[in-house]
Amino acid sequence: MNLDSVVRGQVWLPGTPGFDTARQPWNLAVQQPVAAVVEAADAGDVAALVRHARSAGLTITTQPNGHGATGRTEGTILLRTRRLDTLEIDPVARRARIGAGVSSGRLQAAAAAHGLTGLPGSSPVVSVTGVALGGGLSWFGRAHGWVSDAVTAFDVVDATGTPRHLTASSDPDLFWALRGGGGDFAVVTALELTLHPAPHLYGGRVLWSGEHTAEVAEAFRDIVATAPGELTTWLDLLHFPGADPMVAVDTTYLGAEPEARELLAALDRLPVPLADSRRVMPADELGAITAEPTDPAAGLSRCELLTDLDLGKLLAEPIAPLLSVQIRHLGGAFTQPSDSPHGPLTEPFALYMFGLPTSPSAAAAVTARQAALAASLPVSGRKPVTFLNPSESIADAFTPEVVTRLRAVKQQHDPAGVFRSNFPVS
Repeated sequence: MNLDSVVRGQVWLPGTPGFDTARQPWNLAVQQPVAAVVEAADAGDVAALVRHARSAGLTITTQPNGHGATGRTEGTILLRTRRLDTLEIDPVARRARIGAGVSSGRLQAAAAAHGLTGLPGSSPVVSVTGVALGGGLSWFGRAHGWVSDAVTAFDVVDATGTPRHLTASSDPDLFWALRGGGGDFAVVTALELTLHPAPHLYGGRVLWSGEHTAEVAEAFRDIVATAPGELTTWLDLLHFPGADPMVAVDTTYLGAEPEARELLAALDRLPVPLADSRRVMPADELGAITAEPTDPAAGLSRCELLTDLDLGKLLAEPIAPLLSVQIRHLGGAFTQPSDSPHGPLTEPFALYMFGLPTSPSAAAAVTARQAALAASLPVSGRKPVTFLNPSESIADAFTPEVVTRLRAVKQQHDPAGVFRSNFPVS
């Protein structure tokens, strides 16, 4: 496989120095077998690689840095797009044009300089494009909807190796599929998206000893019952190795501190916390709230969307052996019409469970606890693409009707199967 003559970027083949590191996914619990790894130098490299793969009967899996990897990559060329790092901000039009490798934290830093924000999630190191292709839950989704709803155009390389600029009017079916249906239809090299005003932002984490979990959970229930769209609140049950259980509330508010403190007054009536990091903050420091790891590590996750908030069942038993159980308040703009595969997100809460697979027996215990907890709560049966785990499929995210439409788009635009996403639609 003489890929060095096809692209100007870097190529790794099995047995060559750096190959294992180059193919490594973000979740180290996932094994990712591939035939080669290519780090594209630019969009021209992407087009050349796709043309080569099409003519040679090869398949490409695209990942900027491996978030969302499932290991369904055997025999594929793993395409890294992190060097596609264009970032342009138009503060007047409140619009950004970003390359496929641009991280959420980098976009936030550029937008914050103009008093603007994108739709960031909890981690600053994920690629904006990867999140948008999966729909994307954001700190500000209650105010502005899915991350994918903000996308106004895609630059792609299609299955023939042709660069194209896509909008809702130029190719409505493909544009619809890319706004949350995954990366199975084309290689996205850049996208354009709407930014939002953020002249004031308040947020942080309040952390208590686990003995106060019931009180904190009730305060969380009271806050979310009347929360405006500008306020997002998450409840976290935490049990780190070697430490006692703890409970936290993470929050952001798109507005001034006095208004935020009034909306969150129930937290101030609770026992004195172990820590309180809430403050006025720039939009590029949101990653500090949950302080998620910024380096690859092994983990086992499971997400569910909840039709109701059943705190009694959630708190009935300790979360061990799980590391964390998080309840995210959704609602607000998520429930509004969305021309995307997910459509409106009507479930009011998301449940995210995480544990460490430190051994085969520990991994089995983690997955069993996740399954038991999910079975005890009012789950809807679907989940966001960006929160699917390697054991799940696209059918766990969408209705059968949506899956059928996605497969039709795949058949029209990539009938030879040049592309294989983390969660293929076929």
